[in-house]
Amino acid sequence: MEDNLTYRLAMAQMRTEWGDVERNLAHAAELIAEGAQQHCSVVVLPECLDVGWTHPEVAKLAQPVPGPGSEALAEAARRHALWVVAGLTERDGDRVYNTAVLLSPEGRVALKHRKINVLDIAQPYYAIGDRLGVTQTPLGTIGVDICADNFVDSLVFAHSLARMGARAILSPCAWAVDADHDNRKDPYGGFWKESYTMVARLYDIPVVGVSNVGWIRGGPWEGRKCIGCSLAVARGGQVITMGPYGEDAEALIPIEMEVSPMPVKGTEISGWLRQRESGGS
Repeated sequence: MEDNLTYRLAMAQMRTEWGDVERNLAHAAELIAEGAQQHCSVVVLPECLDVGWTHPEVAKLAQPVPGPGSEALAEAARRHALWVVAGLTERDGDRVYNTAVLLSPEGRVALKHRKINVLDIAQPYYAIGDRLGVTQTPLGTIGVDICADNFVDSLVFAHSLARMGARAILSPCAWAVDADHDNRKDPYGGFWKESYTMVARLYDIPVVGVSNVGWIRGGPWEGRKCIGCSLAVARGGQVITMGPYGEDAEALIPIEMEVSPMPVKGTEISGWLRQRESGGS
């Protein structure tokens, strides 16, 4: 990629039914089709969309990646000729990972990330991730991480992706609140705006997080609700959009993504960052 590039991306703020893998994968495929109808080149889906985050039966329901679950989404990517980012529950031997994949328009697993910053309450369900990477695409170099990997105190992962050359970071998420949370009194999302904006401004890259919606059934957060509020921040740090709030707020949100080539690499990045921080271009 030698010049700035703009493309359409669909934030698929999907309802997840905890434990209903077949239904969830079929619904994700429907949203991929809808993204294609909206002339999007990329569809980003939520975290653990197949099983549901910390469902008590993750060990039973997890599948290999590549495997049947990822192949169901890969078939939709092939059918509609677009890129798909999706959060899945991955079995690898005796371990289960909270995993995200980037699927190519040919249905290939172009990138696989395993969540590293696993919450303490989720560690009985998921092993700690063992990889971090980017991949070059016609839409620029893409980095993928998952939800809490972008906590303010864990931005080392986003920094690493950017230094690897990522010109966009795409992140499946599952953002949850207490059942009685009042969004009018305590608006959700400031935490994520802070961390996403830091990375977007520093490295001049867009950061997109897409959460699911629905009630959490089982596990340590049973009775809480996932509420969407999916967030896209543009290169430079301006908020592009935030999805609707609520356990029923399913939405497909197309946005325009602008990405730019990385002007420097390796040890040159430090000087470039100092120049940007001092007000240089």
